Amino acid sequence: MMSKSVIKLLSAVLVLSMTLGSCKEEKIGDVEEIPGLGGDTWVKGPVDQWILDSLTTPYNISAKYKWDQFEFANITKTLVPPDEAQVIPLLSTIRKAWTQPYVEEAGKIFYNKYSPKFFILSGSNEYNAEGSVTLGTAEGGRKVVLYGVNLFKIKGMPGYNAARDSSFVKDWFLHTIHHEFGHILHQTVLYPVEYRNISKALYQGGNWINWSDADARRDGFITAYSSSAFDEDFVEMIAMMLTEGKVGFDKIINSIPEGTSDRGTTRAQAQAALRQKEAIVVAYYKNTWNIDFYSLQTRVRRSMNRLF
Repeated sequence: MMSKSVIKLLSAVLVLSMTLGSCKEEKIGDVEEIPGLGGDTWVKGPVDQWILDSLTTPYNISAKYKWDQFEFANITKTLVPPDEAQVIPLLSTIRKAWTQPYVEEAGKIFYNKYSPKFFILSGSNEYNAEGSVTLGTAEGGRKVVLYGVNLFKIKGMPGYNAARDSSFVKDWFLHTIHHEFGHILHQTVLYPVEYRNISKALYQGGNWINWSDADARRDGFITAYSSSAFDEDFVEMIAMMLTEGKVGFDKIINSIPEGTSDRGTTRAQAQAALRQKEAIVVAYYKNTWNIDFYSLQTRVRRSMNRLF
């Protein structure tokens, strides 16, 4: 966020828009035990019942919102628990704009097999020394950590501001979950290697933090964070294409200005690179997972439009 799935806050873009993301990931390993599906000691309440009925029973997914510092990879960070009033609205939004579109398009067997099985929620953000913010982490293909839960607002919640919060939820939470699921898919079956040749000479590792999304797009990257590595580029494309929808994605590509970037990329070259990447993502979903990406994209955007 996926926007930065760690996102760098750039106030010039939108009042509360997050323009780039970063994430942490581990390779998929064997799934032997799913923590949080039983054995917890607190008295269960309405939130726990909702998680059971809406996520665990149909999709074998659990979510941990009770505080446990040791669920987070970096225990030296200062974090706070999520407000319990935020949990159902957030998870319901993820269910509507991620779970249901995939289930409708690819089927429940696919979704239940590959979806992460355990969500950990942090009320606050995780800030990094270089100035970025960690939006989410994916561990072993089974566990996803989401940060900033206490900042979440959608239509109907107190204090909701459509101009501010719809972009925030899209660029922060929904971008992040689509980004992390993209990692799970490509760690299961790698995307075509020719994808890495499209912008091969322009990846810049940790220096992405000094770029804006607008800068990155002039060199054929959909976000600044996508220029950090091949894999991040691939999943940032997935996340942006799904959360922006076809109209929004086309608008981004068409908005690349005339002229040549500081690194020598023309507008035509940048647009061609993004279209090549788009085509490979679409073909990957079809050839590897038998999923019509554009149909999935339409489902995701339709769900998001209902939320905002």
